Amino acid sequence: MKRPRIALFVLEALPNARAVRRFVNDHAADIVFVGLSNAERPSSGGLFGQVRRHLTRSGPAFLPYLAVNFGLPDLLSPASGVIQRFFGTKEAVGATPLKGLCAGLGIPTTVVNDVNGPEITSALEKAKPDLIVTFHFDQILSGTTLGRASLGGLNVHPGLLPHHRGPVPTIHALAENEPAFGVTIHRLAVAIDAGAILAQDRTELPEGTTATRASILLHEQGRVLLDAVLDTIAAEGAIPAGRQVEILPYCPFPDRAFLADLRSRGRKLTDAADLRDAITLHARG
Repeated sequence: MKRPRIALFVLEALPNARAVRRFVNDHAADIVFVGLSNAERPSSGGLFGQVRRHLTRSGPAFLPYLAVNFGLPDLLSPASGVIQRFFGTKEAVGATPLKGLCAGLGIPTTVVNDVNGPEITSALEKAKPDLIVTFHFDQILSGTTLGRASLGGLNVHPGLLPHHRGPVPTIHALAENEPAFGVTIHRLAVAIDAGAILAQDRTELPEGTTATRASILLHEQGRVLLDAVLDTIAAEGAIPAGRQVEILPYCPFPDRAFLADLRSRGRKLTDAADLRDAITLHARG
């Protein structure tokens, strides 16, 4: 089979930015559409509604993690061109925001407010992808949406499924008595992080690694693992059946007690090095 035509769905943020930009650059000939999630979409309450929910559930101690991973990269994105010119990274793939990178590669992009809504339905009908890939995406695809790609879909999950299903797996891995980190490529299913496992790598991270740094490293590792799975799909003409495992409990965003326990054990969601990484996201390729 020829290489599958890919529709890629992404929430671009610090954890995945460099990895997904490299993935797009490497697979530009195969990617027919990129959907960029609007993290501040009205259906999720907008920016203030989301911050209010996080504060209510997790408390102010969670705000630095949100700022470093999502807030600062988003805030600095409009100035990326100036930053790149100043640091000489204008041609660096890893430093180029995805929308601009896709424009240069001739890949159509759309801001996604509702992945199952009519706008995305129309975009997928026009693009006619064989495969949907989600790479740090924060919306759940319906069965109907998944069915618009003839082969189905894949997801990159920075955790060792079936453990730590949910939006922040590295935080939950960090909370274990003996943290175990890794990345999983699995089939997309309507249930969150519940599809058959296609590939998985466990990795040892240095003691003291923050949840933010772990997520960055694991997304890069996931990019390499995803390449191997795509090679298999191209050779076989289908997504492999994979390994179906027991679906374990969903791991949501942490609450105040969870975060207090992490702090008491000296385990960090983010630190000054992560802050510097967020600030220099467009300055370093």
